[in-house]
Amino acid sequence: MKKFMDKDFLLETKTAQKLFEACKNEPLWDYHCHLIPSQIAENKKFKNLTEIWLGGDHYKWRQMRTYGVTEDYITGDKPDYEKFLKWAETIEHLIGNPLYHWTHLELQRYFGIDEPLTTKTAPAIWEKANKMLATDELSVKGIFEKFNVYAVGTTDDPIDSLEYHKAIAEGTAPIGKIKTQVRPSYRPDKAININLPTFKDYIAKLSEVSGIAIKTSDDVIKALIKRLDFFIENGCRASDHALEYPPCKIDTDANIDAVVARALNGETISECEAEAYKTKVLVALGRAYAERGIVQQWHMNAIRDNNKAMFKKLGPDTGFDGSHDKPMAENLAGLMNLIEEKGGMPKTILYTLNPKDYYSIGTIMGCFQGGGIKGKIQLGSGWWFCDHRDGMEQQLKVLGNLGMIPAFVGMLTDSRSFLSYSRHEYFRRILCNIIGGWVENGEYPDDMDMLIKIVKDISFGNAKAYFGN
Repeated sequence: MKKFMDKDFLLETKTAQKLFEACKNEPLWDYHCHLIPSQIAENKKFKNLTEIWLGGDHYKWRQMRTYGVTEDYITGDKPDYEKFLKWAETIEHLIGNPLYHWTHLELQRYFGIDEPLTTKTAPAIWEKANKMLATDELSVKGIFEKFNVYAVGTTDDPIDSLEYHKAIAEGTAPIGKIKTQVRPSYRPDKAININLPTFKDYIAKLSEVSGIAIKTSDDVIKALIKRLDFFIENGCRASDHALEYPPCKIDTDANIDAVVARALNGETISECEAEAYKTKVLVALGRAYAERGIVQQWHMNAIRDNNKAMFKKLGPDTGFDGSHDKPMAENLAGLMNLIEEKGGMPKTILYTLNPKDYYSIGTIMGCFQGGGIKGKIQLGSGWWFCDHRDGMEQQLKVLGNLGMIPAFVGMLTDSRSFLSYSRHEYFRRILCNIIGGWVENGEYPDDMDMLIKIVKDISFGNAKAYFGN
């Protein structure tokens, strides 16, 4: 019997162990995350495990609800220590869930705690971890240094002033000079979701910060591109779009602008009416990204805020989203073709919350590779509910069958937590185990020089080249 999560955790062959040893210390390019820039700039220290672990982690909140923990211990006002004890009680029952592995990797790598978190060990773990959180080693700057974080891509709205990014880059923020690059990523969802009630007020804000009076779809596009250029001036390398499904509907500018006028008047816009507007804006932005060398990311097939009563109480991103099963292949191919025709597809990463889409994405993306760019179109890593061992293995194997694993840009945290960097290790172990198994099964030569290059490139080198230094 193997020891619990020891040095060979998830590494089932000698080749896998050698490969992981070769890539485990590669830098991290965490190119998509939801870290809060102000917390980075302030070099935040967290007061206790509850704040850094449970403060905004809807993955954990879902499982605590599943275990029967009441909301006052999750998002309510119970004392932090009591919330932590409820999480410790919950984690004991998460056998088979990736949160079990993530939690214990975090305890091991951040705090040097190898024993499992249980109701019995919780008090001692609370004391030890909290003492360490008070040290510089586990401030934001200390964490970046400890995990050799080369760069992070935060997720930012086009109307954001990027004041914290500027201060970090200039070294004038409290965090001081840091090696880690903190780059804004451009997420214009609020300007694209014309059928949401927030659209009218948001466009007024976009108009104000861009200095462009917005009355038509072309005005929206001009304002968004102006803000995109501002983001690029401040280090932006990527955009990000949350798409329930990829829109693909062509209509006249007159018809689209009539819908825009109604939306700006506060009228309700149907999903069908919105689709042509969304298509036009995404095509224009795709062309702008291609011209400026910006990586485009599409996160697709999530069905959000399903529990409306809890959404009204707690707001978005609180644990009430799910995996959608909407058909997407025809629209995805059509939208990518429109962008290609209008100026060329930019480098693009395609994520889905439903693995049923992997074969469609894996085959469609092959139609738009080229331009001398290695891995120009990417099948994104296992995302959100697919971000576990089975999900990562499935994504990697589909990519191997339909594309090119050595061109893959690898893992990202997609997280709000500074404790998530051990997920890169989790991914690297799974990657090395798959490749090591293929080698020992005689499916690929035992060429360690090539194999080490492959796992190092996927761990860091490909992302660095793809997003630019």
